Amino acid sequence: MIRIGEHPSPNFGERAPGKPVDMIVLHYTGLPSAAAALNWLSDPRSEVSSHYLVFEDGGILRLVDEGHRAWHAGKSFWAGEIDINSRSIGIEIANPGHEYGYRAFPEPQIAAVVALCRDIVVRHPVPPERVLAHSDVAPFRKDDPGELFPWDLLHSAGVGNWVPPEPITKGPFLQLGERGRPVEALRNALRAYGYDLAEGDEFDAALVTIVRAFQRHFRPVLIDGVADASTVATLERLAVQLRRK
Repeated sequence: MIRIGEHPSPNFGERAPGKPVDMIVLHYTGLPSAAAALNWLSDPRSEVSSHYLVFEDGGILRLVDEGHRAWHAGKSFWAGEIDINSRSIGIEIANPGHEYGYRAFPEPQIAAVVALCRDIVVRHPVPPERVLAHSDVAPFRKDDPGELFPWDLLHSAGVGNWVPPEPITKGPFLQLGERGRPVEALRNALRAYGYDLAEGDEFDAALVTIVRAFQRHFRPVLIDGVADASTVATLERLAVQLRRK
C-alpha cells in the first residue's frame, strides 16, 4: 500500500474530452531544494503543477487529482498528440537538475517512483512505450529527468519500455550535415517511435536534438547527438520489441 500525502495545488484544469489517460511523464524538479519545488508547484503565479511530487526520502505528495489536467508538460508532442497534459499523469521527482547540481536519485526515491507508477498503470491503460521523460515529449526545451534516471529498474518492475543499450563500438555513424537514405530511415524510425520530427533526409539541428533525447533515455552513457551504431541498434531493438506486442 502506497502512502501518499495531500498538498493540493491550485494549478490545474479540466482534461480535454475524449482523451484517455494513457501516458506517464516523468520530470525532475530542477530547483535547489524540494521545498522550493513544492512552493513553485503550488504557487498560482507559476502556472505549473504535477499530479505527484516524490521526495528523496521516498515520501509522495499528491498535488493534483488524477481526474484533472495538471500543467507539467508544457509545449510538447508525442506520436501525433500535442495536448500531452490531457492524456498524462505527471510525476515530479525532487532533484536539483542539471542547473543546480544534478545527482543520482536515491534508492528510496526510485522505489517510491516505481511503486507509484505501478499503481498508476493499474488504474490507467498506459502502454510501456508511453511511459516517457519530459525530454522525450519536449526535447527542444527539456532534459529531465535526465541520464541518471534508472529506466531499466522501472522496466524491470513492469513499467515502461527498455532494452539494454548496445555497447559503443567503432563503426559508421550519422551526424549533423549528412543527407541520404540512411538519415531518412533514422528520422522515420524516431518518428515512428513517437518523437517530434518532420520527414526528410537531412541530419539537421532538430535531428541532433531528438537523437540526444533518445540517447538520454535509452543510451545514456554517451549523449552527443551522433547516430552511431550503438544508438541505431538500440533504436532498432526497441522497434522490434514494439512490433512483437
